[in-house]
Amino acid sequence: MGKGSSLLFPASSRFFPGQRWVNISLRTLHLVGLSGTGYGFLGNGTNFNWRAFLLLTIVSGTAMMLVSIWSNGIWLLQLRGQVILLKLVLLGLILLQPLYHAELFITVIVLSGLISHAPGNTRYYSLLYGRRIDSIP
Repeated sequence: MGKGSSLLFPASSRFFPGQRWVNISLRTLHLVGLSGTGYGFLGNGTNFNWRAFLLLTIVSGTAMMLVSIWSNGIWLLQLRGQVILLKLVLLGLILLQPLYHAELFITVIVLSGLISHAPGNTRYYSLLYGRRIDSIP
């Protein structure tokens, strides 16, 4: 790989001071966003501003994703990253296809549960390489 690839795929993952607390804070905001969105979609939220919660979900999820990519872009090549990109697309579709908001939202929740609790061999699997990858070959 060329010199530029070391920016996206460093030899070892990068970390910044406070990164763990940034991730914890973003994950907490993400859960608040998901809860509010869920209430709006699945509860009696007809007069509820679920769009603000959906936006919080998307923004916090994108921020977590950017931290992961900055740490090591290999995340993009692993199933754990690809599923999150799919989840962002599905959340975006909610805004374009509001008739299917509940179905899309439930799909995002199911994908979240499956990938976050999957074994490492599944989470770190690469569709591109056809096997688990922990570093760029």
